[in-house]
Amino acid sequence: MHEDRLRYAPLAEKVTSAENAARLIRDGMTIGMSGFTRAGEAKAVPMALAERARSEPIKITLITGASLGNDLDKTMAEAHLLSRRIPFQSDPALRRAINAGEVMFVDQHLSETVEMLRTRQLGPIDVAVIEAVAITEQGGIVPTTSVGNSASFAILAEKVIVEINLSQPVALEGLHDIYIPTHRPHREPIPVVAPQSRIGLPFIPVDPDKIAAIVFTQKLDSSSTVLPPDAETAAIAGHLTEFFLNEVKKGRLTNRLQPLQAGIGTIANAVLHGFIETPFHNLTMYSEVLQDSTFDLFDAGKLDFASGSSITLSADKYREVLPRLPHYKPRLILRPQEISNHPEVVRRLGIIGINTALEFDIYGNVNSTHVGGTHMMNGIGGSGDFARNGYMSVFVTKSIAKGGAISSVVPMVSHVDHNEHDVDVLVTEIGLADLRGLAPRERARAILANCVHPAYREPLADYHRRALARGGHTPHIIEEALSWHAALRATGRMPTAVSTEATG
Repeated sequence: MHEDRLRYAPLAEKVTSAENAARLIRDGMTIGMSGFTRAGEAKAVPMALAERARSEPIKITLITGASLGNDLDKTMAEAHLLSRRIPFQSDPALRRAINAGEVMFVDQHLSETVEMLRTRQLGPIDVAVIEAVAITEQGGIVPTTSVGNSASFAILAEKVIVEINLSQPVALEGLHDIYIPTHRPHREPIPVVAPQSRIGLPFIPVDPDKIAAIVFTQKLDSSSTVLPPDAETAAIAGHLTEFFLNEVKKGRLTNRLQPLQAGIGTIANAVLHGFIETPFHNLTMYSEVLQDSTFDLFDAGKLDFASGSSITLSADKYREVLPRLPHYKPRLILRPQEISNHPEVVRRLGIIGINTALEFDIYGNVNSTHVGGTHMMNGIGGSGDFARNGYMSVFVTKSIAKGGAISSVVPMVSHVDHNEHDVDVLVTEIGLADLRGLAPRERARAILANCVHPAYREPLADYHRRALARGGHTPHIIEEALSWHAALRATGRMPTAVSTEATG
């Protein structure tokens, strides 16, 4: 019975089907499931639970590390299984349920979820469902391609269901570094002093008696949906490269830069990929998600070490990387997300955080989550953990969206995730605005001069001129501040011409 994967013999009697394991979950429970950005999620039990929800009334609160793959969020949302979802998601079907008010979504900084569970501000966790490569001779759980919140889920839960995924390579064992902070208010410092610091165990330590069911599976992770770099993302990377070269010239950085963090998605991945064609070398990463660009940088000889909480790759990159995992393994660590994102560690290491904005305004406030100020996209994720605490906070976006109908730079953001105090550098394909040390009026001039698409530059400059006439430390025309979003809602596009009413 796969003794190489289930090495704690007394647990052999707990092997069962996904359907039987799912019966351990009852209506009203809070469930902690493994999974972080489409990697390492339990796959069979959630599907069995969703199928059960189609024929009997059952609702759960679902807490994960981040988004799930294999259409699990979609399947569970469409089965009306979810009453509450925490802390991040990226599925269109679940997004619709959230924006319709069917599912209560708690959008949290990713470093905070298990802190709240540990202090019983959330939870308790009734059942944890964790994907594993193996169970050790002592009953420890070896995660797969993500750690996320899995360790604390398993430790805090009353019962644990383990899915041993036979399609996940055994070479993953030894990659993980499981460290759980001690309790506050007398917590010891977290001893991560470099991205390569190993401070914990290579497995999740649990009492084997808590493991109530074991399910064998063979389903692969979903591949990421990142697109190849295009002209705009290449331009963004170019502006950022020029900026960092200037920081090196001024003696603020060396060609090793500082440890890098990048958010998920096409733009952030493309920006990191752009570092291949630069003089930067011996780079390190201390991030959440290790994407295609991480392994491209390894192969280009640019990256020395990468620490993250998950490995999420495109289909082609999965096929390339997994067979070569032993080659990369000495230069990789996967950690719990409360450690990968911990403010103490982010501040200590001096992380350069590169994250993606939906929109930003003329004073540098960033909206990462809400379309039109009301409709949730994915969630804040870990961007706030790095933006507030790192050495430098960079936000990137293309200057326009929806074929030019939307400007990503607006008079006032419709929702604030990262206020101007946490934003250092803004970059679009048009250019880069360095906001460090600038007052609001100076920030506006830098953003207008460098980041705005030509189609929107004059109407935005006109708004700013008229706002300045009214005065204030952060000048605004309050009755017009969200007029661009109102126009988008009414007409399908933001204004590309100066309003005669506004100037008259």
